[in-house]
Amino acid sequence: MRFSSRTGWPLDPNRLSELVRDRRERGVPILDLTESNPTRCGFTIDAEEILAPLGDRRALTYQPDPRGLLTAREAVAQYYSERGIQLNPDQIFLTTSTSEAYSFVFRLLANPGDSILAPQPSYPLFDFLGGLNDVQILPYPLVYDGGWQVDLDALASRRESRCRAVLVVHPNNPTGSYVHERELARMVEICCRSQAALIADEVFADYAFTADPDRVRSHAQTSAALTFTLSGLSKILALPQMKLAWIVVNGPPELQKNAQARLEVIADTYLSVSAPVALATPRWLAQRRAIQSQILERVQSNLRKLDELLARGLPAQAALPVSRLKVEGGWYTILRVPSTRSDEDWAAELLTQESVLVHPGHFYDFPSEGFLVLSLLPPPGSFEEALRRVISRICAQS
Repeated sequence: MRFSSRTGWPLDPNRLSELVRDRRERGVPILDLTESNPTRCGFTIDAEEILAPLGDRRALTYQPDPRGLLTAREAVAQYYSERGIQLNPDQIFLTTSTSEAYSFVFRLLANPGDSILAPQPSYPLFDFLGGLNDVQILPYPLVYDGGWQVDLDALASRRESRCRAVLVVHPNNPTGSYVHERELARMVEICCRSQAALIADEVFADYAFTADPDRVRSHAQTSAALTFTLSGLSKILALPQMKLAWIVVNGPPELQKNAQARLEVIADTYLSVSAPVALATPRWLAQRRAIQSQILERVQSNLRKLDELLARGLPAQAALPVSRLKVEGGWYTILRVPSTRSDEDWAAELLTQESVLVHPGHFYDFPSEGFLVLSLLPPPGSFEEALRRVISRICAQS
């Protein structure tokens, strides 16, 4: 039996996964600083408000709409309106996840062998989605100099005849860096010159740590280039299990009209969003601030604790060999550590010697060693204890 080359991934667990499995099989506790599932992080959820809308009796009647139920799309449009962006619900297509949204857009834009430019470092999901859709994912660099920014010259130089889109993550996962207006202007110019689209992932957009007038409010207001803005309930409402996301289409009128017509055919082929979830979406979105305020308080509190521990140092070592990089928003932070060993070696040692799990930088395609990625979602007590162990171990080995 032969399988598709699209699924020719290495299936053996990597070294870190083996170590995690071994410890869990032996019942050894782990302080997990990779936890990104908000439903496991101790936030207070009003179960009645979440579950009651799923009992809407209108769900007993099947009323398929390729774009998704109008009431849900109107609620998404209202979400953007509250951010100062006016949308027509016809611009919005509902999907079960941002992964499905990416697949729809990739299928819309690219033929087999075409390419999409994606930021590096960033979440490793894109390579899998690209492979499953017969699209090549090519990296363009984010560079750090007291803050993260897009290397616009490198981006411009990497576009080629088969490049169909430039992908941005706003804010990026894991760097926590937003796209700024001057960067967007250059990206739009590059896209227009290349006849390429802009794909913007904004799932973490509501989790900014500070206000910044130069930050792009949302790519859903971009009109000079054909633009697809993706978001959904997994982060906005911390409800990844409810499986609802969306695509907002905008751009030059004729391009937008053509894109929406073709996207409607793709969406009609799948009709993937369930009626109970779509009907519940307006009520859910109306209460998003309750969970978002909890998450923002948690991630900012944990970030402050990290800064406090780093500033305090250790009694025998005033200057620590570990620091954190600037982050503007999102759920993650990045530690810079000595590159005297690989990031995977650091992660393995922290797990085996300190029972702390972190992500090595190469998981997010950092181009060099010396970076560990930590989630800011864990409860404060376990987060602080894990950090103390991480800092002590790195100092002891440096």
